Amino acid sequence: MNLLHPSAKPLGWGKSFLWLALAVACFHAAYTSIKFPAAGLLIFGYAIGLVRLTDQPSVRRAFYFGLATGFLCYAPQLFFFWRIFGPAAIALWTVLAFWIGLFAAIVCGSIRRWGKVKAAWLIPVVWTGIEYFRSELYYLKFSWLNIGYALPAQLSGFGAYHIGIYGVGFLLFVIVAAYPCKYLLKIKPLEWFVVLTILIIILTFLFPVDYKSAGHPSPSIVGVQMEFPSPGVLPKALDKALAKNPDAQIFVLSEYTLDGPVPASLKQWCREHSRFLVVGGKDPVDADNFYDTAFVVSTNGEIVFKQAKSVPIQFFKDGLPAPRQEVWNSPWGKIGIGICYGLSYTRVTDRLVKLGAQLLIVPTMDVEDWGRHQHELHARVAPVRAAEYGIPIFRLASSGISQAVSWNGNVVAKTSFPGSLDILSATLRLPVRGSLPLDRFLAPVCVGITAVVLLTLLVLTWNDRHAAKKHPATN
Repeated sequence: MNLLHPSAKPLGWGKSFLWLALAVACFHAAYTSIKFPAAGLLIFGYAIGLVRLTDQPSVRRAFYFGLATGFLCYAPQLFFFWRIFGPAAIALWTVLAFWIGLFAAIVCGSIRRWGKVKAAWLIPVVWTGIEYFRSELYYLKFSWLNIGYALPAQLSGFGAYHIGIYGVGFLLFVIVAAYPCKYLLKIKPLEWFVVLTILIIILTFLFPVDYKSAGHPSPSIVGVQMEFPSPGVLPKALDKALAKNPDAQIFVLSEYTLDGPVPASLKQWCREHSRFLVVGGKDPVDADNFYDTAFVVSTNGEIVFKQAKSVPIQFFKDGLPAPRQEVWNSPWGKIGIGICYGLSYTRVTDRLVKLGAQLLIVPTMDVEDWGRHQHELHARVAPVRAAEYGIPIFRLASSGISQAVSWNGNVVAKTSFPGSLDILSATLRLPVRGSLPLDRFLAPVCVGITAVVLLTLLVLTWNDRHAAKKHPATN
């Protein structure tokens, strides 16, 4: 069906359900492609199906088809929510699906109001505006399952031209919205697939040499995966990691390794071995409150830096939000510290990059009971962030999957799941500095335009209904 053809009729029920099935199937195929990254290209099928579903005879029907699509995509992928929240997970899945329904409703309303050609121009803008808002800007923000995470991380920032995760989604929907144009309809689907595959390969390997970090400091970093360890085992675990990596300079332990501040035993270990240690713990505020904090202990056993978690997890007792963000001026350069899901929020990592961070260290708590798939989804974030900013990331989780990622999004080392006491080690060369991707400027503009379009549609609909009530005989 030609989405942009002015005489084309809206979808019937049969074709609508077929496009819904295509969208859902392609989404899950793309997101279960851990061992086959090329399968991530099937996310194009999701976008195509979703856009086709917007061409409904009514906005209400478009919303419900979008809502159903979102729920059938998100609920299976985020089934671990049930283990964490119980039946309340249904409400969370529905909230996430709501944004897909809203996208379908806005596009459908634009088609019915202004025609398919003009609506096509709005499709990538509305998609990006809604994705950025639901991922970054409101209370239940949650960026996982973004289209950009399904594709190779290098697409978010190849070479010196950083597009960003939301920029990747914008471009994908530009392609999908433009495809039915009469000039593009002549191209066969197989030809499109070949062209896009070649383009992705070129962009991924355009800069195979790590040119940004040549000649710059290269700290050797080691982390040990442990979930809720007793304090007494920590020095022994660090001794074991040091024995396997005698040249390591920075050691990392996960978020919530400690149930309080850094104990004397760990400070003594740093003094004895002349090593730096980054460890997650609690920095008490009063009897009832604390900051979820990553402490940096220096080679003389003193705490030289600490960073609290900027965005505590909703519905968890996860401490108070950090009053500020700073970077650690280490002997190797400026190192930013994000904690766990803070890596998923661009406003957290953007701030660190603006402060000059050349490397991100991310202590993370991923509970083993949440299951392998939760850990695999979380592991998609670090490569994308590294590629977006052009800086390396060392992410150490309590139970797999910990990762060391180079500046261009390549995972140079990782651990297994659940991987108790697994050791992650890597030497990561620091670039001169990172930079914000282009979509950090594009996405907020898309949010504003989407809000204006939505408000305009609501006002026009209200005017139409008001006029219909005043002049019923003309209807």
